[in-house]
Amino acid sequence: MTFSSLRRGICIALASLALAGSAYAQGDKSIVVASTTSTEQSGLFGYLLPAFKKDSGIEVRVVAVGTGQALDIGRRGDADVVFVHDQAAEEKFVAEGFAVKRLPVMYNDFVLIGPKADPAGLSGNDIKLALAKLGASQQAFISRGDNSGTHAAELRYWKAANIDLATARPAGYKACGCGMGPALNLAAQSNAYVLADRGTWIAFKNRADLAILVQGDQRLFNQYGVMVVNPEKHAHVKKELAQAFVDWVISPRGQQTIAAYQVDGEQLFFPNAKP
Repeated sequence: MTFSSLRRGICIALASLALAGSAYAQGDKSIVVASTTSTEQSGLFGYLLPAFKKDSGIEVRVVAVGTGQALDIGRRGDADVVFVHDQAAEEKFVAEGFAVKRLPVMYNDFVLIGPKADPAGLSGNDIKLALAKLGASQQAFISRGDNSGTHAAELRYWKAANIDLATARPAGYKACGCGMGPALNLAAQSNAYVLADRGTWIAFKNRADLAILVQGDQRLFNQYGVMVVNPEKHAHVKKELAQAFVDWVISPRGQQTIAAYQVDGEQLFFPNAKP
């Protein structure tokens, strides 16, 4: 082989690699969504994302963690979209410049789960009164303890019940530092009380002797929001693809898909986007 033919072969190979790299970049239609465990463990994403991919061709990889962790993933630039449920923390995320805008997507509610026999006598529609009774009892309570949206709500409810967990935790209080599904499993195994989002509870199968005991309090409202991570903070964020996802979930098509998701005939999430 002559030097000129070798050089020509190298040039062709390099050009082929460049074209392949360009084609890969153009064809890499995927994003990372950092989200709360409830959107995945309830089965919502398993239902929602195939519909989104069918409409857009965009692949979504979900990192399902507590809301606090999901927001931290967004702060580090390790996700393109954050989809969580702690409005105060989300608004702080926007104020810090990690997202330009937060958009409401859907809601459901929190419920207090416990043994059907309800030894602490909590049953009703007042979460403040229920936790005040639970705090005065010796009954077991499983806390997420993981800086999730559910954990943040739980802390608000304990505070409303005038119980300061920093100084006087109830006798039966146990923090697992785990997701919603594992927390429900622990409660089922130990016949304990636990705060859960209704969506994960409906999808949860290992209920043992547990049942919903407290529901219907306005304070139990559970709103979900979605945000594109700010590309001015992290230039590698796939802004266009991420925005396409956000636009889809708040569109009539996305909202109808969310509303259509049911488990055993029960609707888990209720769309309330305002495009």
